[in-house]
Amino acid sequence: MSGPMHRRVLLTGSTGNLGHKATAALKATDGVELTRIGRNGGNDPEVVTANLEVFDDSWVRHFQGIDTVLHLAADPRAAGNWDTVSPLNIDLALNVMRAARCAGVKRFVFASSNWVLGGYRFRKEQLTSGLSPRPVNPYGASKLFIERYGRMVSEENGIAFLSLRIGYCQPGENRPGPHMAFGIWGQQMWLGNEDWAQAVVKSATSEFTGFQAINVVSRNEGMRWDLEEAQKAIGYAPVERHRPKLSFSGWMKDRAASLRETLMPSGSAVPAYGNRW
Repeated sequence: MSGPMHRRVLLTGSTGNLGHKATAALKATDGVELTRIGRNGGNDPEVVTANLEVFDDSWVRHFQGIDTVLHLAADPRAAGNWDTVSPLNIDLALNVMRAARCAGVKRFVFASSNWVLGGYRFRKEQLTSGLSPRPVNPYGASKLFIERYGRMVSEENGIAFLSLRIGYCQPGENRPGPHMAFGIWGQQMWLGNEDWAQAVVKSATSEFTGFQAINVVSRNEGMRWDLEEAQKAIGYAPVERHRPKLSFSGWMKDRAASLRETLMPSGSAVPAYGNRW
């Protein structure tokens, strides 16, 4: 008969929106010993203050003995440009992965994004990990890069790498509705607080193996994100649900965005007309 679970989890980005909610979920989970590390702009005494953009032994030592790294730290803005995306979403993530490898961490959970598949917004395919990626902005491209690097590390070193393609989780109460950006697409990828907490706990404590990329959204009406892969990987089964609705102005914006994508596809390999350069 096995004893109670004990899992040492290191969390980056714990002071941001997703990080605050992840912290609360993990603190409420029996058997989880939590280490929080990052910029710590609010001087929280429970957070190890570290500049993760610069690899340094002074903070790398905190990865020793960790079972699972949950990496959330990043520039979270979908509209972020390369000036912030490169250091905060790529360089920083590579440093955290390097620290995990040096410390012999067995499992790495990465906060990726549905923006990896952003180019499918106005298409019909079911959105699974097997689809060719179609990021349409630097943010989505940065997440894709770390996913691919994580797969390489997993294949070479055996570390289990889980990429969470996280949906639309707003700060605070996170109520869905017409106020959300990106029209119907944005509301269909709404991720409720309860479902996010479930995904955090299950990804931090599950015995997943190899490289896996899964969708983490709530069970919203009309949404195309596959949830079976997440169920198989970590037992994720969302319980929250939203029926998207648009105001008239929101509907007009959604139609205009669809027309723009038809005429000038942002995620296509080949431009609608002329040369790319």
